[in-house]
Amino acid sequence: MAASSHSAMAFPGFKVLKYLLVFTCVMNGICSAQLTNNFYDRTCPKVIRTIKKAVDDAVHRERRMGASLLRLHFHDCFVQGCDASVLLDDTPNFTGEKNSFPNANSLRGFEVIDDIKSQLEDMCPGVVSCADILAVAASEAVGILGGQRWNVPLGRRDSTTASLSEANSDIPAPFLDLNGLISTFSKKGFTVEEMVTLSGAHTIGLVRCRFFRDRIYNETNIDPSFAAAMKEECPFDDGDDNLSPFDSKTPMSFDNAYYRNLVESKGLVHSDQQLFVDGSRRTNPQVIAYSKNFGRFKHDFANAMFKMSQLSPLTGYDGQIRTNCHFINPTTDEYRE
Repeated sequence: MAASSHSAMAFPGFKVLKYLLVFTCVMNGICSAQLTNNFYDRTCPKVIRTIKKAVDDAVHRERRMGASLLRLHFHDCFVQGCDASVLLDDTPNFTGEKNSFPNANSLRGFEVIDDIKSQLEDMCPGVVSCADILAVAASEAVGILGGQRWNVPLGRRDSTTASLSEANSDIPAPFLDLNGLISTFSKKGFTVEEMVTLSGAHTIGLVRCRFFRDRIYNETNIDPSFAAAMKEECPFDDGDDNLSPFDSKTPMSFDNAYYRNLVESKGLVHSDQQLFVDGSRRTNPQVIAYSKNFGRFKHDFANAMFKMSQLSPLTGYDGQIRTNCHFINPTTDEYRE
């Protein structure tokens, strides 16, 4: 069965989601609301329609924006959970995550989120969180580019904190070996199989030369003609910020060409090719299966993203609904790491 696009139907295999608001009482007696499909039905009924239209318009203007919106959500959820901490700007009294090693001069798409937030604040002030906007936008972006949308239960609240150190340590790095990838994803509750699936996000988007130079000049498990072509785009001693597609076959289409590239030793960054290395029984069979079956990959990706979208959300009275996604609301004490 196909994954629902923000409908009220529970996602296959995740029967815990229901139509009704579910409450879990913690030890002090305060109840925190859980994520639900109908969270904004009464308070902001046009929220999904508004987010989808803005994302559709943005991606049709620039297909790369689809990858950027997916990456924003991914990098948000891997640090403190899906709480929009990735959107917070640095201030004299606050250090955000934008200048971390994985994010600096790299994350983009903020203007799309800002536009959506502005529309929703005009429509229903102080109701829709930035974290929920990120979550819905990612699913819609993947769907536009050819992937499978996933159900996005709503009700996340926005953090009043950020963690530069966690952004540097917890977001998967392009230099990781297979064991490092497994460990990084396991820390967030993902299996080896889900790690291979989520790595397929690199079927769309671009990467800077500085992150793959060592692979194309120094590694041997790389197709020679592919390495030669990439050296033209990434000189040995220049062009750190030159951009190249993760997937040279179909860089702006969400498909399974990423896995076909790995089988052909044409993974661009070190961590990607680590999913398909000689003798690896842990990941090679899954990469081969995905390279031959796009339907299986896109279904599994939707399932894994559904799971990611629910990493440690703030709900109930935790966090806040930011008025401006870039800053915590003025009445809240600021946090500096």
